[in-house]
Amino acid sequence: MTLPYFDAAQVRARAPWRTTVDALAAALRTEVDPELDGPRVFSPAPDGEFLLMPASGARYSGVKALTVAPNNPARGLEKIQGVYVLYSSDTLAPVALMDGTELTAIRTPAVTLLAVTRILSAAPGGAPENPEVLVFGAGVQALNVLRAADALIPGARLGVVGRSQERVRALLETLAAEGIAAEARTADDVATAEVIICATTSTTPLFDGAVVAPGAVVAAIGQHGLDAREVDAALVHRSDVVVEGRASALREAGDLIPARSAAEWQEIRPANLRDLVVDGIERTPGKPCLYAGVGMAWEDLVTAAMVYEGGTIP
Repeated sequence: MTLPYFDAAQVRARAPWRTTVDALAAALRTEVDPELDGPRVFSPAPDGEFLLMPASGARYSGVKALTVAPNNPARGLEKIQGVYVLYSSDTLAPVALMDGTELTAIRTPAVTLLAVTRILSAAPGGAPENPEVLVFGAGVQALNVLRAADALIPGARLGVVGRSQERVRALLETLAAEGIAAEARTADDVATAEVIICATTSTTPLFDGAVVAPGAVVAAIGQHGLDAREVDAALVHRSDVVVEGRASALREAGDLIPARSAAEWQEIRPANLRDLVVDGIERTPGKPCLYAGVGMAWEDLVTAAMVYEGGTIP
């Protein structure tokens, strides 16, 4: 049996930002409960590890199989590589293969903007006009977050903060070639930004959470693991909090733990993505809102099914 293979260009062509966000929202309204999503599986590999993310659905099921090779960037190679295998849920026969790295590069910003735009709309007085969107990071993930923000936040004024000015310059040139305007900024700009998105590999907080503007939306989505940090405890303590899934946050959201203990989070029971999409949230006036995402398998499955269906919501 020869399976169709969707390469990176085909995955991107069939997963435009708005359609992907709409597919994710539709899945949350109908069949997806983030609390039932299984944990990702890590297994040792030579000079790295395997990362497996299986998910099941009514029509399709699938598994993303990635390798994480920390030494690859120094060799001019990708750190994360892999494939996605899509199956028929009826027969459990594989129906397609696709580029797993590109799938991740699309679904992560799409899920993030799904959360950010709905949190913005829940602000007292509604979403701000022409919001300042500040993105930390200068890698592939940050690039795609900026692309998604330009497409999904009307009038967004985009800024980029990165440790390497050379990488920031290259990122801005890539965006400019696509007709997307963005500027190099500094961490001090968190004091005025309406939206702050952290898309880095940092293991320490990127800025002082005490200076984030009241009412701002902060999304920490670049890292997973309880030893990872992109925001500090000061921001966590002064913010409303939304998570992808409560169970996944307890397993992997280092930005939230140990700012509060697992027992405290279980008592607080922050809204998850399904709550946000189905019921909305009530934001506290004068408080920032922090969205913490670690990446979940159901998101890959929804996006992969959409790619297989030709860019339409399955």
